[in-house]
Amino acid sequence: MSNPWSIPVRLADVDRGVIHLKPEADAATLVRIADSIGVDAVKSLTAEATLKPWLDGVELTGHVAAVVTQTCGVTLDAFDSTIETRFTLKALVAGSPNAPQAQGPALVIDPDEEDPPEILEGDVIDVGDWLVEHLALEVDQFPRKPDAVFEQPGGVEVISPFAALAALKGPKPSN
Repeated sequence: MSNPWSIPVRLADVDRGVIHLKPEADAATLVRIADSIGVDAVKSLTAEATLKPWLDGVELTGHVAAVVTQTCGVTLDAFDSTIETRFTLKALVAGSPNAPQAQGPALVIDPDEEDPPEILEGDVIDVGDWLVEHLALEVDQFPRKPDAVFEQPGGVEVISPFAALAALKGPKPSN
């Protein structure tokens, strides 16, 4: 799927100094974002991003706040939830001498260490793509409406696969 919210920034512009963005998504963009992150609707979304030069790439600090509508997995009712996230990531141009080098058969990632930098494919950074990605990471994949309680339906008997065999055998003889 294509990027639902494109906010391109040229690397050359970041090289000139820090860039602060407060992008606003229009109604059509909110619909595309909802489709891309798998929620019923995105009712509101505010974002801030700061880009500054880092080595031969960029450091992005972002903040995303949104109200999303999801369907409860228990009651099947639609409900709104608030999502807020802050993130920092770094990116380098392709072919950078500062890019992490794989050691051995695969790059080893330690969960306690800082994430390795992203590798940019060109000289344009799509800030909107990263904002949507970090919003998607915060969406509850198993949404549950507050105070929703699952109740086992009454009158349902658990049928054992051996019950049918017991019925074929007939009643037990008495002593």
